[in-house]
Amino acid sequence: MKLRSTVTFRALVLTLSVLTVFTFHGCKEQPGAQSKAPTAVALSVPLGLPAVPIPPDNPMTAEKIELGKMLYFEKRLSKDKSISCATCHDPMMAWAEHIPTSKGIHEQIGARNANSVINTAFLSSMFWDGRAKSLEEQALGPIENPMEMGQTMEVLLDDLAKIPEYQKRFKDIFGTDVTKEGVAKAIAAFERTILSGNSPYDRYQNGDKSAMTGDQVRGMEVFMDKGMCATCHTEPIFSNGRFYNAGIGMDKAEPDEGRKKETGRDGDLGKFRVPPLREAANTHPYFHDGSVAKLADAVQIMADGGKDNPNLSPMMKGVREAKLTDRDKKDLVAFLNALSGEYPIIKPPKLP
Repeated sequence: MKLRSTVTFRALVLTLSVLTVFTFHGCKEQPGAQSKAPTAVALSVPLGLPAVPIPPDNPMTAEKIELGKMLYFEKRLSKDKSISCATCHDPMMAWAEHIPTSKGIHEQIGARNANSVINTAFLSSMFWDGRAKSLEEQALGPIENPMEMGQTMEVLLDDLAKIPEYQKRFKDIFGTDVTKEGVAKAIAAFERTILSGNSPYDRYQNGDKSAMTGDQVRGMEVFMDKGMCATCHTEPIFSNGRFYNAGIGMDKAEPDEGRKKETGRDGDLGKFRVPPLREAANTHPYFHDGSVAKLADAVQIMADGGKDNPNLSPMMKGVREAKLTDRDKKDLVAFLNALSGEYPIIKPPKLP
């Protein structure tokens, strides 16, 4: 595993490192005999992030993380064996991809841009519309989506169960045969290790006042105060996880309903989850439809208060009233670059 870094700092972001290794007795996840006790893992987090929240029913173990990594890169999860999770959430592209919207099986073009996996361990809902409430739930969604992997769970579980190595790993880790719950838990456990921190901003806040440039410091001040950005883009990942209408795509003939599709409420039309901003400089293009290629252009739209439409969120109107200058916007871009830190770049594992 290599690390993407803007500095030479390394130790803090080894997210797969084991701080404490011990025999783990108390959390068997399913009844059944296991060939050996799992190796519990306490994750090391980079500067700027709190401890990773771990669900009680999905404790972190080295064996489970390794299985999750295999499944993350496993193209058998798709119906035609052509794509994996890593296809749209590529470690080499800051765990996202650099095209407007994702391609599924048979070259089908989806409607939304792929979110980065980075720091999703801290989110309370997944996807742009918040339709999944956990990483475990999120992990299963694309598999059976006909526009994405197009697989059926029954076929997938049967395919994996025919592979002796997967049979053994599921039995050792979960004490069961191959199950969809095990697939979800393994992938989610792996994704919780994908963290980014120790950015220039984090080091600046930790006392190193040379870590940020003058432009970045000014941009931070605009972000935190004048521009009202920090109201929605809250620390530690610079997202409050809520949903707002910024007018993106609302001028289309058939605009994406966004959050309304999940809630059925007219007031949620065109609302999308606030995207986390760590590594934003490396996860272009921007917005739910990938319609903006450059970070500076995305900042321009948001700093101007979004795009007018009948359901524009009041927060965006408040940003507009701040009347940010061109210099303010340039400094905001500089500050967002200061949120790029260190994250793991992982090569595909050998698959059975």
